[in-house]
Amino acid sequence: MAPMTQDVREKPSLSAEDVLRLNFIRHPGRFVYRRHYRQGLRSHIMEVLDPEDVAREKSGVVSDGIKWFPRAKPLKMLRIFRTRFPSRREAHAELQRVIIVATYLGPEGYARSNEFLVSYLWEAHHDILLCGLQEYVEGLNIEPWGYLNADRLADNLLRPRLGSQAAPTLERDALVARIRRSAETFTDHIKRMIRETGYIPDLAGDGNLILTDAGDIKLVDINNISPVSFGSRIYIDEKGYPVCDKSVEALAEIEKSLASRPLDLQDPIYRTYLDSGRMIAVSGIEREFHRTTAGAQPYRPD
Repeated sequence: MAPMTQDVREKPSLSAEDVLRLNFIRHPGRFVYRRHYRQGLRSHIMEVLDPEDVAREKSGVVSDGIKWFPRAKPLKMLRIFRTRFPSRREAHAELQRVIIVATYLGPEGYARSNEFLVSYLWEAHHDILLCGLQEYVEGLNIEPWGYLNADRLADNLLRPRLGSQAAPTLERDALVARIRRSAETFTDHIKRMIRETGYIPDLAGDGNLILTDAGDIKLVDINNISPVSFGSRIYIDEKGYPVCDKSVEALAEIEKSLASRPLDLQDPIYRTYLDSGRMIAVSGIEREFHRTTAGAQPYRPD
């Protein structure tokens, strides 16, 4: 297969053929790669599929006299990051922030991932490239800016979804209670992470939080982690987005609407970030971000 003619970090998207051209991917290999519908500003996301599942998806299977085409379910998600690291030290610092998320959220609160650094061959020299092989989490996207309600989400989980191969095992009332407990636990862990480490993961991006069929909230964007301060400065990431402020706003929505708990506005986190004047300023920055990225893909920072 011919070598790639464009740096993988600069391509707007990757195809299966692009992945197979990478020097650290075995070809021919045991798996099929397919571009996932979610693509971020910071990473490429590829489904890792079993070839037999892909074959059944294409040829179909007959069940009770009816032929249907089951979509191949990913075994893992391969994430290839666009970040350029000037040295191994910066790359290891990035990995340490991922360890923070894993430590504070625990296996029930995030999509587990094996992060690894590879030597990426590009134009006759080697660069450090960060990748992750992450568990595939099936469920509903949690939209912090939508109508968050445990009862409504439970109803949506109980309703058959196109392409879903799983089904909730809890009755409706038990599922609602599970969603609320998960929201309580999730917000408590995030707030503890903020207080003890000074970091917060991105809770605001489209599709970064998923509600599993078991009623658990899981963070799937484990790499975009921003510093938290309690001063007046509004942190803007390298893309121009006020990710820290919007993540705290999303955290408040989850605690208020899904956990059904009143917000403690004397908590330094909420007292700082939910200040009305600050939120007005953040909204202006967010509008400018969307104005300058108009025509580009939606904000999905991964």
